[in-house]
Amino acid sequence: MSDLKLGAVESRFAEIIWQNEPVASGALVKLCEKELSWKKPTTYTVLRKLCERGIFQNENGIVSSKIKKDEFYAMQSEQFVEETFKGSLPSFLAAFSKRKSLSKSDIEEIEKMIQAYKED
Repeated sequence: MSDLKLGAVESRFAEIIWQNEPVASGALVKLCEKELSWKKPTTYTVLRKLCERGIFQNENGIVSSKIKKDEFYAMQSEQFVEETFKGSLPSFLAAFSKRKSLSKSDIEEIEKMIQAYKED
């Protein structure tokens, strides 16, 4: 999956699906009308595009995710690190921590993650 980037509106739409899945396509239209002020054709157009990208599926009028929310954002993060920092997590962390201080609990959590990887 190469295109994991979602625009702001696509992200809001995806959140609606993830929060309500599985959801009937008709119910999704009503949710999008309420939440996004969309008309039916807009909902189906954006849904079709995200289905073509492999993120969601619409089978027999039931919309569900092919990629769960947590997995999607993990994949998106991996893609960002790969594209921006040539896959180097240390380079990403160095850049991130230059502009934002890590709290003691952040550092402890990162240390626990590192320790867990060492044990595996």
